[in-house]
Amino acid sequence: MKHYKPFAWMMAIAIASMTMTACSSGDIETEKPFTTDPVEKATLYACGISQPGTRSMTDVDNIIFTEDDIEWFNVTTREIKFKDTDEPLYKRLEPYREIKFYLGDNVLFVVSSFVSDIHSMIFTDLVLHYDLISDPNQGHYYLHDCYPQQFINDERTQANIKKNAGQWELFTYYLESKGKLRK
Repeated sequence: MKHYKPFAWMMAIAIASMTMTACSSGDIETEKPFTTDPVEKATLYACGISQPGTRSMTDVDNIIFTEDDIEWFNVTTREIKFKDTDEPLYKRLEPYREIKFYLGDNVLFVVSSFVSDIHSMIFTDLVLHYDLISDPNQGHYYLHDCYPQQFINDERTQANIKKNAGQWELFTYYLESKGKLRK
C-alpha cells in the first residue's frame, strides 16, 4: 500500500509559501474607499401584507406605493403627503393588515396597521394613520409610532421607537436625498 501523506504535506507547504510570498510583495493594491451611496440605487416602496409575518412572491403584486407617489414627508409632524391619483390611497390600503416599507430588497420597517380616526383599537407600534377629521375634503396620512397618540409614553411604544430608530434615520436620509423631506 502506498503512502501519500508526505506528498500532501509538501503540496500544502508549497501552496502556503506561495500565498505568503504573494501577500508580502509590495504590489498590494490599497483598498479604495466606498464612493457610492448604498441607497443611491435603491427604490423606496411599500407592500401590503394580508397575513402578518409573511412575504411571498405575490407581494410584488401588492405594491401600494413607491417613492414616486410620495410628494414629501414632514419629519416634525410625520405627515406623508402622497400625490393625487385616480384611486384614493386609503382604498388601496384597506385590504391589508400590515404594510412593509422597503428600500431596495431590505425591509425598512413594518407598519403594524392602517388606521383611520374611527378605529377604537390601541396600537403600540408604527401605524399609518389616515386623518380625515382635520380636513374632511382631503385626508392626511401620518406615520405615527402608536395610535392613539396618548400612548406615546407607553413602555411598549418606547421600545418600538428604539427598535425602529436606525430604520427611521435611513428612511429620512433617503427621502432627503430625493428632495422629499420637510422639517
